[in-house]
Parts: sequence; C-alpha cells; structure tokens
Amino acid sequence: MGRMKPAKKGDMECQIYPIVASQDLLLHGPISQRKGSSMYSLALKCLISLSTIILLGLIIAYHAREVQLFVIDNGADDWRIAMTMERVLLIALELLVSAVHPVPGDFKFVWRARLAFTYIPSQAEADLDMVLSVPMFLRLYLIARVMLLHSKLFTDASSRSIGALNKVHFNTRFVMKTLMTICPGTVLLVFSISLWIIAAWTVRVCERYHDAQDVTSNFLGAMWLISITFLSIGYGDMVPHTYCGKGVCLLTGIMGAGCTALVVAVVARKLELTKAEKHVHNFMMDTQLTKRIKNAAANVLRETWLIYKHTKLMKKIDHSRVRKHQRKFLQAIHQLRSVKMEQRKLSDQANTLVDLSKMQSVMYELMSELNDRSEDLERQMLSLEQRVEQLTAGFSALPAHLSATLNAQHAALIRLLQERDTKTPSPNVPALITPTPSANNQASEDSPNTSTSNC
Repeated sequence: MGRMKPAKKGDMECQIYPIVASQDLLLHGPISQRKGSSMYSLALKCLISLSTIILLGLIIAYHAREVQLFVIDNGADDWRIAMTMERVLLIALELLVSAVHPVPGDFKFVWRARLAFTYIPSQAEADLDMVLSVPMFLRLYLIARVMLLHSKLFTDASSRSIGALNKVHFNTRFVMKTLMTICPGTVLLVFSISLWIIAAWTVRVCERYHDAQDVTSNFLGAMWLISITFLSIGYGDMVPHTYCGKGVCLLTGIMGAGCTALVVAVVARKLELTKAEKHVHNFMMDTQLTKRIKNAAANVLRETWLIYKHTKLMKKIDHSRVRKHQRKFLQAIHQLRSVKMEQRKLSDQANTLVDLSKMQSVMYELMSELNDRSEDLERQMLSLEQRVEQLTAGFSALPAHLSATLNAQHAALIRLLQERDTKTPSPNVPALITPTPSANNQASEDSPNTSTSNC
C-alpha cells in the first residue's frame, strides 16, 4: 500500500486531463479540425485505457491487502471469511466506477432534446465519448485515499495507536473532518473552485449540441451559469436545455447551498472569542457595569433627597417639580434593576467559563479522596479477615484443648485422692484397693460423672 500513491495520483492525472483534451479536440471547432485531430484523440484514448487497466489492478491490490490485514487482525484461517456481502458490493461498485472511460474508436448516437424557451425539439448527432467521459470525475474520491495512505498526519504510529484505543477508524470521512477542523477555509475554497470547474466543463459538454445561441458552449459562459447557480442567484439569462445540463445545475445548486452554510459556520467560529479573550471581555464588562450600578444608585439617592427636600423642607410645595423628581426616581430604580440583571447574566456567563476548570479540579480531588478511602477500607477489611480467621482457628482448637485440660485435671485429682488414701488409712474402714492405671482409665472412660461425684 505504501507504493500506491504515485501510481494512483499519476493515473488520475493521466486520465482526467487527457479526456478534457480529447473532448476539446473532438467536439470543438469545425469538421476539418475534428478529422485532423482524430489521431491525437485515438492516442489519448489508448493512454486512458492503459491507465484505467493499471488503476483497476491497483484497486484490486489495495483491497487484497485490506483482506490480508483483516485476516491477520482477527486470526482467521480463510480469507473468504472477510469477504462479506457489503465488502463485495463496495469492491464491485468501485471497480465499476473506475472502469468507465472512453474507449478507442469513433462512436455516435442521436441526442434529442427540447429547447428551453421555444420548446422546439432539437436533434443532434453526439459522440459517445461525452457520456463516458463525464463519470470519470467520480474517480476523484481516490484523492482522499491517497491522503489517508501517505499523509504523515494519518500514517503516524502514535496517531494510529490513539485511534485504535479510542475505536476511531481512519477512513475518508475522518480525513475530511480532520481537514475541515485544521483548515476549513482552504478546504471550502478548493472544493468550491474545483466544483465550479468540473461543473462548467460538464455543462459545456452537455449543452454543446443544442445551444443555438452558442452561450454555454464556451467555457466562460458555462462558468457564468455555474457561478450564478452555485450562489443561488439565477438571473435567467442562461438556462440549460438538456437533462444532462439540468441535472448538473441542480447538483450545483444543492452543493452551493451546503457550501454557503459551511462558510457561515466557519466564519461564525472564527469570529467567536477565545477563552482568554472571553475572560478579558467579562472583566471589562464587569468594570463598566459596576460603574453603571454606582451611578444608578447615586441617581436614586439624589432623587430621594430632592423629593424629600421639595416635600418637607420647602415652605411652598411645587407639585410639578415633585412629580418630575418622582418620575426620575422611578426611572433610576428601573435602571438600577436592569443594570443588576445584566451584571447577574454576566456573572453567570463567567461562572460557566470558570466552572469547567473548577469542576475538573473538584472532581479530581473527589476521585483521589475516594481512592484513598477505598484503599483504607480494603486494608481494614483485610485486617478484619485475618482476625476472623484467627478467631475461627481458635474456636476450632478449643474443644480439643478443653478435653485435654479436663483429662489432665481428672488424672491429677485421682492421683491426689490415691496419695491421701495411702497416707491416712482409716482403722475401721478397710484400705481402699489401689486401682491399677488400666482400671482407672476404664472407669474414667465408662463413667466420668461417677468419678466427679466421688470427688
């Protein structure tokens, strides 16, 4: 895939430019010039056919490499697993679009149309190359693929890694979005000029045979028609006669409306203040609003004093002057409220700018605190688990320990009783028969409660 850029780009240039020259040689000028230029046209058509075959081979190689990459990425054994119906249809459509080109030879067909204003039927013998040459402009989609495969911006390993981690596919749509983000004005300018040139040439080819006034048959006239259609002006001095020209003008109008909307969006985004500029603007507006609030408050106090002066301190009350100051007092209050409302709106806008960074820092602090607490909780849970395991082990060993302790106490008690009986025998009671150890053990095993009661 790394060697496909020069071939594809040169192949498009060898196909689009020669077909323009071929149409000029065949369709422009008198019949004698057309006959004299037939050899040049045949040579150009052969060159176009050869480059088309090369282009089809490169497209097949490109899709074969894509299938190989799919098989490697998914660990598939058979390449036919990657050939889904959607992929097959896409490859077939791409091959069909790229295979359309003027074939060597001189083929004619009868083209009928109806003139625009007079509605008179018009009939002319046209070259078949016109029908086959216009769809060749669809091959311009390969420019986006060339940029995708050979641009340093899209082939960088770090960019590919970030795209794979974020599940972003590097395709033609992503290339166009990136270009519109980096240089929107340049992209729109190049797209508009290219569209004008292609549409003007197509209209000139479509209207050549049925334009009685010979207006749209030259390139400048066709450019004028496309420009006024693209800008949605439509003076009406030029109109297309054939369905081919009408279709081109319709598509030009639709693309012009879309480009106009994009231009408005780009200009609006360029005129928008940056974050630093917004901070400066908010500071300036806040200073002005503070001054206006002070002036409005001073006006309220002044009018209040004047009303009090003319109603309480003056011997003769001038009612007209009092009403005048009352009106000014109400106006000052209204102005003070409106200025405070503007200041509140400005503070809300400033808060929205600052809240993002504050919220980010607060969320980071909360997340770090939650992580610390979770780590402490995990440590406490581990210590509790260890203690529970120790208690479980102690409880499991407790019966055996109790049994051993009771046996030892029982043996010691029997030994003490035997020693006491041996040292102090009773004269009236015959001496106790000293039990043998085996008998003691048998007695303790058979009736432990009896020995305890004897004790």
